Amino acid sequence: MNIEEFFELSAGKWFSHRTSHHLAFKESEDGKSDIVIESLAADHPEVIKLCEQYEIHPSSASCGARVTWNGTMEWDEEKHSGSTVLVTVPNTENPDEGKLLREMGYAEKAPVAGTYKMGSDGALMLITEYETMWSEERLWFASPNLRMRVSILKRFGGFSMASFTSEIRMGGTAASEKANAAANSVNATAG
Repeated sequence: MNIEEFFELSAGKWFSHRTSHHLAFKESEDGKSDIVIESLAADHPEVIKLCEQYEIHPSSASCGARVTWNGTMEWDEEKHSGSTVLVTVPNTENPDEGKLLREMGYAEKAPVAGTYKMGSDGALMLITEYETMWSEERLWFASPNLRMRVSILKRFGGFSMASFTSEIRMGGTAASEKANAAANSVNATAG
């Protein structure tokens, strides 16, 4: 599976359940969200705008997505909602690796660029360094309608958090046959 197929397979409406472990406090909390992921073509105006913001030529982008979320965390019961645009810029020597541009980071509310790497197992690895923290995420499809995610977030002061998230497709755009076949192919070889 390549990065474009991964983004295409991710398009739709998802129910997300996350368990986060706050290692410094030795406590965990649950969170639930509704997530909508919309695929954006490489020539979409929002993709072009984000590339220009990072001073990257828009023709370097391979695909993009708009991600919108609305959820709650167990501890605060406050609504957590927002939206961001993501754009992939593949490495010219190895398109399975590259930059992931974000209109707004998840951990800090500012634009941030990270790196991505598509594994031979169909998993997407994301590494992002923020001003005060570092995150690593691994996302993969257990099936075309079940996506898993594990992440580690480390603050430079020593605070760490680890999360496991399962995301179930609730509807929206159906992935193309090519993206479904790529997910099923990866799962068949992994099992």
